[in-house]
Amino acid sequence: MLKRLGLISLPSSLLFASSDSSSVIPDLTMTWVGIASLLIFIIGYYFVAMEEKYHIDKAKPALFTGTFLFILIAMYYAFNHMNMDLVHTQLEHIILEIAEIFFFLFAAMTYIETMIHMGVFDRLKYNLVSKGYTYKKLFWVTGLLAFFISPVADNLTTALILATVLITIEKERKEFLVPGAINIVVAANAGGAWSPFGDITTLMAWTAGKGAFVDFLFLFPTSILGYLATAWLLARFVPNEVPHFDATKETKPPMMHGAGVVIGLGVFTIFCAVMSHQVLHLPAMWGMLFGLALLKLYAYRLKKAHNSHLNIFHSIAKIENNTLLFFFGILAAVGALYFVGWLGLAVVVYDPSVLGPTWANIGVGFLSAIVDNVPVMSAVLKANPEMGLDQWLLVTLTAGIGGSLISFGSAAGVGVMGKLPGVYTFGAHMKYAWTILIGYFISLIVWYGQFEVLGIY
Repeated sequence: MLKRLGLISLPSSLLFASSDSSSVIPDLTMTWVGIASLLIFIIGYYFVAMEEKYHIDKAKPALFTGTFLFILIAMYYAFNHMNMDLVHTQLEHIILEIAEIFFFLFAAMTYIETMIHMGVFDRLKYNLVSKGYTYKKLFWVTGLLAFFISPVADNLTTALILATVLITIEKERKEFLVPGAINIVVAANAGGAWSPFGDITTLMAWTAGKGAFVDFLFLFPTSILGYLATAWLLARFVPNEVPHFDATKETKPPMMHGAGVVIGLGVFTIFCAVMSHQVLHLPAMWGMLFGLALLKLYAYRLKKAHNSHLNIFHSIAKIENNTLLFFFGILAAVGALYFVGWLGLAVVVYDPSVLGPTWANIGVGFLSAIVDNVPVMSAVLKANPEMGLDQWLLVTLTAGIGGSLISFGSAAGVGVMGKLPGVYTFGAHMKYAWTILIGYFISLIVWYGQFEVLGIY
């Protein structure tokens, strides 16, 4: 029955094509599997977005959707005697993409949990709060740190580190934590947009040869002015009070022996990740895992020399596995939509008779928030529409900062949601989403003035 149903919905041009003679991925958007894939994705996305309402962890619907869609597609191919190698090859590409992100996050999160265990963030919190900074000043400090660290490291790692600092400063007051978390996500994404090292979408555009390294630096004014606009609006909701600090009771938290070396190893690990990709042409996660190996070796040395109780496996056990599984599921689901042809349809809007490059690239930002910026940018690069440097920089900007519009629209947002469960949620983010939208449009206005009017790029 299923086999007949598949044959009925298969386009006639494919029914008579030999599965061995065709290596081109067929367009399945208007078949039953294409329509079902889109509907299942929408339903899964709904439950991800409504995590707060249904009290279901976002990783569960994402993982189910991602795995089920490819099972459905594979069944369709099998029933219609189509080239199963296409499914296998596409799934291998997705697994490779997921593995690179998965292990990158795995190493980054392990370092963060290790530094938490060693008291690094408690000391940082003490140093900030003991200076008498108000919540508002702490809001600005963490945001600016996120903006200027992410171009060197990457937006996800930066967001994870600063979110940890945020939660060690204050654990209860949502009027500080929610705007502070949004501020970090927006700052990390904006900071990553103007550096090839800061965001995967910028890196994709750079490695595809759409601009030289220095070309992307011209996005700095658009990134920082848009971020500052959002931060200024968000800061109005942050209390101008000083966090409770009793100098007679609060003492400087001790850090474990070797904490300074671990911080140094963390910085070196980021350097290894950058060098792995740029110089050795290895995946960035290779450098991260090498750094993790160094951390484990150093923990062994501490145990032998100082009888330290630092156990890296304990840090690994504290990693937010739901965040990692969410990434797996959502990337697999989006990959399935791309495979059946839905994402490819979006490229039609670049035709001047439809929207044209400028409006299409502005729309990419909104699409990146709803879906995911990596496959959206990948679809644009594969379609390779005729655009000048100004338009390629625009789509790099919008894909990077557009993910901030929704809490899980970017890797940084998902990471911070994992760090502040029950506090930084989809609903809490959407309450302040209008501030991000204003910053997004200000970035576009600055881009237009700089690139189109003044021609500075």
